Amino acid sequence: MAYTVLIPARLASTRLPNKPLADLCGAPMVVRVAQRVRAGVTPATRIVVAGDHPCIVQACHDHGVEAVLTHADHASGTDRLAQASQMLNLAADDIVVNVQGDEPLIDPALVESVAALLQSHPQADMGTAAHAIDNVADFSNPNVVKVVLDKTGLALYFSRAPIAWWRDGFAHGIHALPPHAPLRHIGIYAYRVAFLQRFPQLEPAPIEATEALEQLRAMWHGHRIAVHVSARAPGVGVDTPEDLERVRALFLNSSTPPVS
Repeated sequence: MAYTVLIPARLASTRLPNKPLADLCGAPMVVRVAQRVRAGVTPATRIVVAGDHPCIVQACHDHGVEAVLTHADHASGTDRLAQASQMLNLAADDIVVNVQGDEPLIDPALVESVAALLQSHPQADMGTAAHAIDNVADFSNPNVVKVVLDKTGLALYFSRAPIAWWRDGFAHGIHALPPHAPLRHIGIYAYRVAFLQRFPQLEPAPIEATEALEQLRAMWHGHRIAVHVSARAPGVGVDTPEDLERVRALFLNSSTPPVS
C-alpha cells in the first residue's frame, strides 16, 4: 500500500519555543519523527515535513528528510497539509497520513494501520485511532478526548466529556469505568487527498467550536471517520520542556526508543 505521511511543523509554540527544532540527541525533533516513521513503514511510503519557516525546511534537508515550505499563517495543521498536498501534486484518490511533528515515539505500526483504514472503509473520508481507557482519571479528564464507535468501526461522536455515559453506574458520580471500555482518541489522521483539500473550505461547525475538536467539522457535514482501535497507548508526545527531557532520557537509554 502506497501513501504519503505529512508531518506539519510550526515554529511558534507557547510552551516550548522552536519546538520542531528542539535537539533530541543530535537531531531536531521533527527529524526524529520522520526517522521514527521511516523505520517501520512500507518502503513505498513518502514522508514529507510541511514546515512554516525556512529553518525547519533547511534542518530537514540537512538530515536527508524531504520538506516543503508552507504559508506561515495557516489556522490549523490540516490547512497546512492541504497546501502541502497541492505542492506535492498528490492525486485526488491518494491517501495522506497526518503524523504530528511532536510525536518522536510514535509507533510506525500505528501509522500503517491508520493508512489502511480508508481502503477497508470506502465510505469514510478520514481515518484515525483510539485505544481503551483503563482508569477513571483519564475517563473524567476533559483533556483526554473520547470517541464512541458504531459496530463497523466508524466514529459516532468525539467528546471531551466522559462518553459513553453509564446511566446506572454514574448515578452517584464517576467512580468506576463503564462495562464496555471507553476509548481514548489518538491524534493521528488519514485523509483522502480530495477531502483533505476540501476540508479548509467547509463551514466551521457549532459542535467543533463547543468541544474545540476540529474532526467534528467533518462529521457535522456528514463525512464519516473510520477508527483503528490499537492495543497500545501512544508514545510520549512533547508539549513542554519537561516532556522533552523525558523523551531525551528514552533516546539516551536506547538506540531504538521503545513504543508504549
